[in-house]
Amino acid sequence: MKFVVVGTGGVGGYFGGRLAQSGEDVWFIARRKHLDAMKLHGLTVNASEGAFVAPPGKMTDDAEAIGKADVILFCVKSYDTESAAVQLSPLLTRESIVITLQNGIDNEEKIQRIISTGTVYGGIAYIYATITSPGVITQPGGPQKIIFGPMQSDDVRGGPILEVLLKAGIDAELTNNIHAALWTKFIFIAAVGGITTMTRLTLGEILAVPEPRQMLESAMRETESIARALKIRLPENIIETMFERLNTMATNTYSSMYHDLVNGKPLEIEAFSGSIIRCGQQLGIPTPIHKLIYTALLPHHLFHSKKR
Repeated sequence: MKFVVVGTGGVGGYFGGRLAQSGEDVWFIARRKHLDAMKLHGLTVNASEGAFVAPPGKMTDDAEAIGKADVILFCVKSYDTESAAVQLSPLLTRESIVITLQNGIDNEEKIQRIISTGTVYGGIAYIYATITSPGVITQPGGPQKIIFGPMQSDDVRGGPILEVLLKAGIDAELTNNIHAALWTKFIFIAAVGGITTMTRLTLGEILAVPEPRQMLESAMRETESIARALKIRLPENIIETMFERLNTMATNTYSSMYHDLVNGKPLEIEAFSGSIIRCGQQLGIPTPIHKLIYTALLPHHLFHSKKR
């Protein structure tokens, strides 16, 4: 099975590297210094269970050089979704499957609208991994899981992909209710990402003080209200379950969006609070906490987007 990783950052680099290590045919699309280093030395993944390397030879910034693919792992930042999707055409056949491993709840629709052939599956990556230097991905610990599935429940082509992922040692799950899985993560990450970034506080610092803790819960409940209005089949007591999870996480944890902010990068604020605000307006559901987060973080995103 031929895989292409579009966006070889922490997520794509880790899971693509695992597939390459297991002997699968994997191509990596990357840019600039990261790509230059990968072409020379391969892709090094310093994982919590031990380091491994995807050797040089299948790294490029030109999709035309790769040919057709069976599976594309689409791992770019949400604000690059449309521009990256336009470049998928040389990789796609009618049977190709594009699995998004991005933040947000509308990337699948955007990609499917752009591509002329192939099918988009929803996907979620539970992992903390980053580019720590050109050609090097570091995954210091924590979960390393993919949940994916078709947007239409009658599509049954995910089984062979699941087998390959599991064979590569990847903790993977195929679901027929990907919408619920996407919204479950979205409720969590939009609130945690927005509030750790806006306050510049760790999760432990937020949870230790009643006022920001309540703000975090309110942000989650705003998104939950939208999901339930859209008839997404979410578990009962989902927010309580999320706080139980939060209480077990490391107290010095920030979000990836916080790290983007302190490193002077654009933010996924449109995919997080921006999407929630727009959905709330359409459904008549107030979203004051996410409006505050959006207002506070949008200027940073706009400024650093212009610098790219």
